Amino acid sequence: MRVLVIGSGGREHALAWKIAQSPLVDALFVAPGNGGTEGLATNLNIDITDHAAVIAAAREHAIDFVVVGPDAQVVAGLGDDVRAAGITCFCPSKEAGQLEGSKSFTKALCDQFDIPTAAYGRFEDEASALAYLYTQGAPIVIKADGLAAGKGVTVAMTVDEAIAAIDDCFDGSFGEAGASVVVEAFLEGEEASFFCLCDGKTALPFGTAQDHKRVGDGDTGPNTGGMGAYSPAPVLDEATLSRTISEIIEPTLRGMAEMGAPFTGVLYAGLMLTKDGPKLIEYNVRFGDPECQVLMMRLKEDLLLLLNAAVDGQLAHMSARWRNETALTVVLAAKGYPASPEKGTTIRGVDEAGTDDNVEIFHAGTALRNGALVANGGRVLNVTALGGSVTEAQKNAYRAVDLIDWPEGFCRRDIGWRAVEREG
Repeated sequence: MRVLVIGSGGREHALAWKIAQSPLVDALFVAPGNGGTEGLATNLNIDITDHAAVIAAAREHAIDFVVVGPDAQVVAGLGDDVRAAGITCFCPSKEAGQLEGSKSFTKALCDQFDIPTAAYGRFEDEASALAYLYTQGAPIVIKADGLAAGKGVTVAMTVDEAIAAIDDCFDGSFGEAGASVVVEAFLEGEEASFFCLCDGKTALPFGTAQDHKRVGDGDTGPNTGGMGAYSPAPVLDEATLSRTISEIIEPTLRGMAEMGAPFTGVLYAGLMLTKDGPKLIEYNVRFGDPECQVLMMRLKEDLLLLLNAAVDGQLAHMSARWRNETALTVVLAAKGYPASPEKGTTIRGVDEAGTDDNVEIFHAGTALRNGALVANGGRVLNVTALGGSVTEAQKNAYRAVDLIDWPEGFCRRDIGWRAVEREG
């Protein structure tokens, strides 16, 4: 089978790395890829926002199966266009992609199908949003309705913070994504992520993780696309997972099917574990980044086989087995991230850092220039390690991080801190 992975981040490197292990693969391509995917696949330098160019490349290289990684391409309907061209594609439909592309769409679905979530209001003008805010007070959560690269959410602990966040949305800081705003009640509890592969009818549980969104140690500073993650998430015990599936995931699949938009792909539920049980914070409709990296390290199954089963509606006959170890990933980012990351700086020591059998280095914003590895984005590398516990995986990851010579980069030094405290 000739496979094309769409995207250029750490998620896509991890997907390509795992797919490359499948005996079903005859040839592997990544578009546009990065400095890491170049070592295990053929990078195709095409504009993935140009659907015609993606289809032309797929035909040129006789691609049998396309895997779409990034949220923007899912929401833009790339999967629909690839399928319309007669090429098999693992990607939700554009209509189903609204679960991530529109927070108000998901909130309306929750209302209609009694899915537990935070109380909210949706507003298309600043005055109405501010009026609602003044009736609710703080803490409160402000969300740009559309896609904002993981940065359109503000957990405001004061009314002034909330006012500033609403201003940001309506003054164009997030482009069209902020044209409407969802203002949500603040939920008390711990966040965790739960993943399922879906084929329109069946949801196959596909692991748990906890992400670290804030840029700084101790969960300080602005939100980012994610500075690190670990899997599994011990806070998602069997009882909580059972409730999540029955109260959140299954009603969502039923609801989407009833609406004529059956969901096929990865359903990634961001959850808040409250005293009243799990509540849905938001849905994503693709693998998380950096959660994908830790899931791929732990997955024992042939990923390509599972993705094919999802496309073919055969997940009821499949299972997913996992390594017992914990996987933990640390994101190395360019100084200035998430605002204005420095690009073009040289990174050394990556090969040495990846020599440990328990460590994989997944590239994100990297490129190869004249034989040198250089930073080419905000989040640049994902140092991912296995260990018998979160504490051990954390030690293995940071030992590898410290072998990388990149003065212009930085990382958080506390990834996994909640679980490490519990283990201690």
